[in-house]
Amino acid sequence: MVAEGADPGDGEVRIMAYDKELADRVRAALIAEGAAEVREVNMFGGLSFMVRGKLAVTADNAGRLMVRCDPGRLDELLGRDGAAWAQMRGRRMSKGWIVVDARGTRSDAAVRAWIQEALAQNGKERHGELG
Repeated sequence: MVAEGADPGDGEVRIMAYDKELADRVRAALIAEGAAEVREVNMFGGLSFMVRGKLAVTADNAGRLMVRCDPGRLDELLGRDGAAWAQMRGRRMSKGWIVVDARGTRSDAAVRAWIQEALAQNGKERHGELG
């Protein structure tokens, strides 16, 4: 798979790895929740799921989810198993981004609960807004 946005003229093929099993579970949860207009894009070191043109969740190459959530619920959500404030290049991302490791995605019900959080926030944001 070639990463979307790769420069085709540079002679290099860029492969974006991600946890396929976790991505399949995310895909199943999105379908179960009736998510509309879902598009899959390679970014943030994994496979990102855009819902209605907005980033909702990413399954990364380390078996983690990066979830877009309500910034006002961040402290509460950080209390869940496996949840941590998302960081990029060693710096915290803005409130509203959580990374969930394998402890927080053990069951399909847990993955679905994170997808519900992402979809709830997705419905509150304007098209293309990342936060």
